[in-house]
Amino acid sequence: MEKKGTILSGMRPTGKLHLGHLIGVLDNWNKLQDEYNCIFEVADWHALTTKYDQTEGLQTNIREQVIDWISAGIDPDKSIIFVQSHVPEIAELHLLLSMIVSVSRLERNPTYKEQVQELGVKDSIPFGLLEYPVLQAADILAFKGTAVPVGEDQLPHIEITREIARRFNYLYDEVFPEPEAKLGKVTKLLGLDGRKMSKSYGNAIYLSDNKEEIEGKVKSMVTDPQRIRLKDPGNPEVCSVYSYHKIFSKSRVDDVAKGCKNASLGCMDCKAILTESIVDYMADIHQRRAELEENPELVDQILANGAQKARKIAKETLEEVRNAMNLKWE
Repeated sequence: MEKKGTILSGMRPTGKLHLGHLIGVLDNWNKLQDEYNCIFEVADWHALTTKYDQTEGLQTNIREQVIDWISAGIDPDKSIIFVQSHVPEIAELHLLLSMIVSVSRLERNPTYKEQVQELGVKDSIPFGLLEYPVLQAADILAFKGTAVPVGEDQLPHIEITREIARRFNYLYDEVFPEPEAKLGKVTKLLGLDGRKMSKSYGNAIYLSDNKEEIEGKVKSMVTDPQRIRLKDPGNPEVCSVYSYHKIFSKSRVDDVAKGCKNASLGCMDCKAILTESIVDYMADIHQRRAELEENPELVDQILANGAQKARKIAKETLEEVRNAMNLKWE
């Protein structure tokens, strides 16, 4: 089947991934693999924009993230999987693209303004934080990406990439396509406590969690606060457990809702059903994860092959860029 174009997407390596990543991102990547030429990047340089002083666990985080990707179905025979810093051509392209972007344009980026406020770095802003969208543009344009799956919060960054591609093509030569943002329906999964699922909140179920760990976490989940006694009818729509049933227990979700409403199903029994559903859903992931953990050299080989393929593409792009900018010495 002819592919629709090239997709570049990635994640910063912050450690093991959780169910929110699986449902919100990885399941979508899986589907895209059959429709597009997919290139997935472990964005370790991007991790330095906010964690430049916390690099001790970076290598472990990269490995854990790649293991999670492959376990969740990202296929190195279908897609290119690589580590950003293993492709130095991206850094060169980043440098060259930074020459045609103004500081004022980057300062108008709403995401940048939000991060400065959240991080509390107004008086000591890292230059890498300001230039984050330019590095992201280099990621995408090095592979002539035509589509980028993103959430709405990333749209300003993709618009900057499009502007950079357009300006480069105007100033020098038609080298880059203008990538389109690919907005899809994103399923958001709440954390165990009803807040956003996040490592920092300690409210996540990880792809690496075993059955006992999943069971313990599900038991701790927040349910309908109005349902105090077993015989009290509940409202499943305000229950975090029920929101998980909608995703992981689709064949039983109607029975669970009915049992909650008429109080024939207790909260602990409801949670036991959910535990069983999640464990079943994760069975193939856990099997693949165990195989990769037992054979770490497979991960190394996948990343080496991915870097080789990625560099080949990026080198060809850089050759065009140097020619267009009259940087190739004759």
